[in-house]
Parts: sequence; C-alpha cells; structure tokens
Amino acid sequence: MGGSQSREDLELSDSDTESQHEEEEESYQDVSNETPEKSSSSGRSRPQTPSSFDEVESKLKALKLKYPSTTTQTQQSPNPNFKNGVKLYLHIGGNTPKAKWVTSEKLTSYAFIKTSKINGQNEDEEEDEEDSESEEAAWWVLRVSTKIRAKVAVEMQLKTLKEQRRVDFVAEGVWAMKFFSDEDYKLFNSKYQDCLFENTFGYESNEANKVKVYGKDFVGWANPEKADDSMWEDAEDDFMKSPGSATPANGNQDLREEFEEASNGGIQSLALGALDNSFLVGDSGIQVVKNLSHGIQGKGVYVNFGSGNHRSGSNLVHSTPKKALLMRSTFLGLDDNRLCRWDMRDRHGIVQDLATANTPVLNWTQGHQFSRGTNFQCFASTGDGSIVVGSLDGKIRLYSTNSMRQAKTAFPGLGSPITHVDVTFDGKWILGTTDTYLILICSLFTDKDGKTKTGFNGRMGNRIAAPRLLKLTPLDSHLAGVNNKFRKAQFSWVTENGKQERHLVATVGKFSVIWNFQQVKNGSHECYRNQEGLKSCYCYKIVLKDDSIVDSRFMHDKFAVNDSPEAPLVIATPMKVSSFSISSRR
Repeated sequence: MGGSQSREDLELSDSDTESQHEEEEESYQDVSNETPEKSSSSGRSRPQTPSSFDEVESKLKALKLKYPSTTTQTQQSPNPNFKNGVKLYLHIGGNTPKAKWVTSEKLTSYAFIKTSKINGQNEDEEEDEEDSESEEAAWWVLRVSTKIRAKVAVEMQLKTLKEQRRVDFVAEGVWAMKFFSDEDYKLFNSKYQDCLFENTFGYESNEANKVKVYGKDFVGWANPEKADDSMWEDAEDDFMKSPGSATPANGNQDLREEFEEASNGGIQSLALGALDNSFLVGDSGIQVVKNLSHGIQGKGVYVNFGSGNHRSGSNLVHSTPKKALLMRSTFLGLDDNRLCRWDMRDRHGIVQDLATANTPVLNWTQGHQFSRGTNFQCFASTGDGSIVVGSLDGKIRLYSTNSMRQAKTAFPGLGSPITHVDVTFDGKWILGTTDTYLILICSLFTDKDGKTKTGFNGRMGNRIAAPRLLKLTPLDSHLAGVNNKFRKAQFSWVTENGKQERHLVATVGKFSVIWNFQQVKNGSHECYRNQEGLKSCYCYKIVLKDDSIVDSRFMHDKFAVNDSPEAPLVIATPMKVSSFSISSRR
C-alpha cells in the first residue's frame, strides 16, 4: 500500500548531470549521480571544461554580468524562433527504489497533427496536415520529437502542473514536458483541450458545439471556471455536522491488514451483508463468512453448486452463478432499453410450481420500455428507492420513486461509457465509473423558492455544479497496465439518515484505490490548485495485491470500531480474501 503523489510530482531537475549522460538516457538507463567536478582522475584540482551550453550559461550568471535582456531571453527559451519548444523527460524504474525522471531531450518540439495514422505510421507527416482519407477517419494526434505519437484521448491520462509549467502523460511510457514560458504552457493546454473535445465528440471545439454536446444548463461542465461550486462548499459544512464526524477521516490515516485467508474456489464476486454473514461466490459454490468488527472470516460453511444431473427433455438449463444479491422483497433490473422493478412475493402466495417449469417466478411490478435506444448499462438506488442509471453514451439519469418513465435529471456524458454507478444513501452524491476515470456528481440544487433539493425529486435548471474527476496519476495508470480498467467504484456503506459516507473505493487490475470523500469535496484542497479544466483528484491510497482484484468494498458502517473512522475494507482476489482497517497514524 502507498500513496502515489510522491513518485512523480517532484520538481524535474534541470541540472548539468542530466546532459552529460544523453546516450544512457536515450536507451532508458539510469543516470549517474557523478558530476563533472567530482570525476577528475587525479587528486589535483584543475580547471573544468564546460560540458554543455547550460553550464556555460550558469557560469556567466555567476559572474553577474549586466546583460539582463539576453539572460532573461535565454532563460525563457533557448531559441525564440524554435516553434513549440519543450524539454522532454522520461520516467524510468517503475515503482522501484531506483525510479526517477531522466532527461530524454533537452530541446525538442511538439505538434498536434490530424491523421488516421496513429501508431508510428508515416512519421514524416507535416504538423496540422490532414490525410487524404475522409474527415471521419482522422484523429488529432500529439507528436513529440520522433519518440511520441499518441492519439489525443483520456487514455493519455494527461496531468497538468501549472506552477512547474509542466504536463505528464502516458504514451507507451510515462513522459513529462516542461515549457519555457507561461504562454507556451497555456497554448499547449488550450490546443490539447480543443483536440480532445473534437476526438471525443466529433465536433470542432467552439461554444456552439459545447452547448450542443452538454446542453445550455450544463455550461459549467464545458467551462468549469463558470460553474457554480457553492453546493460543494455547503456539502463540506454538512459533513462536519453529521453523526460521527468528531473523528473525521483525513489524509493522515493508514490501512492495516487484519485478516487474509484462502477461499474454497476461484472467487467470482463478493456479497457483503449488513447482518451476521457475508458471502463469497466461487466457481463451484458459495462460501459463508462471518462479519466481524475487523473484517470477515470463514465459518467453514460452503454450499456446492453441484454438477446438475438434469433429465433429458427438461427445460431447466444448468448454469454456474457468478453474482449474488442480498435483498428484501423487491429488486431492480434493466437491459439496453428497459428499466423495471421486480417483486419476489407472488400475489397468489406461490413463487413457483416446480412441476411446471414454465411458470413465471417473479412479478414485474413497475417499469418502462423505451422506444429509442437508451443503452442502459448499470444502476443503483438511494435509501428512499430513487434510481440512478448509467448509460453507454456516458449519460447519468435520475428517476424518482414515483415514475420510471421519465428521468427528473439527465447529466450529459463526458465521452466515456458509464460501466458502474453508485449513489449515497441520501441521494446527494453520485459516483460513475468509466474505464479511465471516476466522475463524482453533486445532485443538490436550490429551487426557485430557495429550498435545497436533489435532482431525483426536482429539475435542477441551470444551477448545476461541475463534476469532479478521480484519476490515477500517469505513472500509476501505466503501472496498472494498459488493459486494466477502473471497475465497480462505490461509496462506503451507510444506511442511516444523517450519516455521511466517508470513503470511495475502486478496483483497477491489482490495485484497490481508496479516496477520502471529504478531501475530494474540499475545493481548497491542494490537489486542485492551478489545475486546468474539471477539477481532478489524485490524492489516494493504493493497496497492491499479487493477483487481479475481483472486488473491493467497505463493510457496513455498523462494523466501524471506536479507534477507526470507517468500517473495514474487504478485498477479494480469485483465491484470497483480505480485510483492512483504517487507523489514524500515531
């Protein structure tokens, strides 16, 4: 387990030791810490020959010669006529103690080009040149020197560091570019955002097209600087008033492993209960585990699925369950165009007559089939039964308890499909999962009478706060693996009015990633300073396992103990299940 910000947000060094090892850095090898002044072959001191232009410049500066205009120009840009000049760095060493940034090129240039050839094809193409193919087949690509050629997309995980005039990103490795002036830095970010918008939505980036994509009520999503963030600030005050907030979660807390035990078979899913037991669904059966204040432990009870010895001609088909649902009475279901509520209780008192297998098992009590493709993918419900639904087009819809026919609120997509969605018990906060980031939405708004409501029970109008994104840093994203995606992000588990969820957790490959909910909502948090675009939170903790993680979930709030602000976190891999408690550092 460990944080990530310390590994890549350090100031990039511009020392002379980098330039003397250009060849080693080109082949991605470590850079020696030995400097020219320390590498003389004899004990006698002798004059040193400057090894680079930068060293000559530093020695001239030390003489304090009165050439302010020339010095300033040299410091800002080595060559004022060199278009789009940057200094390029590469991160080497991964997550090892030898990990570091090294200089790849002391001076190079970047360009945004529009092309259908992305993966290193036709490297001689001129910048801003378009292929002879159709417009629909062309994409904006970022090219840096001859080393980087990447489609402008969220998969680049671009992170801006304004104070350092620097951007970090993933492109078959983890790279950083430093700009020689604030103007150069701003110009790059503006062009990058325009290219990202066009690649994502297929429209040129302008105000009219942003309204077309997001809607006039969501101007804050397209232009975050115009968004009304007052609801996020109010939410911070509400958190401190909630029960149990005397010991609020903060950044000075660690995860401590309490239990780890092997499962009886390959775990497919995890079903946590709020009472005495939870359940692990495996390849061959269901294992019953006991809920304790420091996690879950096996009870030695296991239910086998069996081989299914069915008679020929039977309509019953043998299958192996992969998921389990703990519920009372009713539950929700959906497909691409249909949203419905099912009731386990049969109005006639008999659920199913096994002698006639065609008899319906359940009753459809409420629902609606939409005529046009809504591409529903996932859903969750609030404490009062309101429903939030995520879609393939990235939209998130809110339905009240009264009707499933029309959404009270429909949040626009940011271009990525929503694969999982969760909502707080009080319905004030919605968490959507995409492959490359999480999106946190505040559903609170103030109606025309001055009353505070949620988007489940009223139309929000144009006073809608911009969402916040939860992301991995470019380095952690690269370490997680190109094929590993965010899965099943969810809040910690609260089922009591007035209480506030304290953490968010998601899975990506072998990582279980935990965010402090209060910290994410705090607009003055250092993570948000000097960011460009939607606020993105990179402050999290990682639990690293030896195998791909099946699921990560917090136990019910009732299992939190006095010395911990949160219930235990349960992490399941195919062959093991572990329990972690959150404790304050001492």
